[in-house]
Amino acid sequence: MSDHHDAAHDDVLPDAPHSTFKGYMTGFVLAVVLTVIPFWVVMADVFESTGVTALVILSLAAVQIVVHMIYFLHMNFRSQGGWNMLALIFTAVIVFITLAGSLWVMYHLNVNMMPGMMQDPWG
Repeated sequence: MSDHHDAAHDDVLPDAPHSTFKGYMTGFVLAVVLTVIPFWVVMADVFESTGVTALVILSLAAVQIVVHMIYFLHMNFRSQGGWNMLALIFTAVIVFITLAGSLWVMYHLNVNMMPGMMQDPWG
């Protein structure tokens, strides 16, 4: 019965990636390491600058996203004729525009609204 199930599955998705236990464990170990490192960076106060700390954490987060996509979502340039990767790139562009726009608006609101609050009330 399992032979029939496997054959039917291969007919529907002939080039679908099949992962092994080793592949899942590799992804799991990488995900744990990429979670522990930022935790250690913050708790041990490794960098003096908070900007550097934030940059390191964001970089490791981006790497962890890639690890999850490769090892758990099985995304690559070949799956679904490349449409999965095209959809991912489109999503990344939209997320980047949204985040950059939000940060830009918040920065300018902070710069333009805070100077009035910094006046000396007794002076």
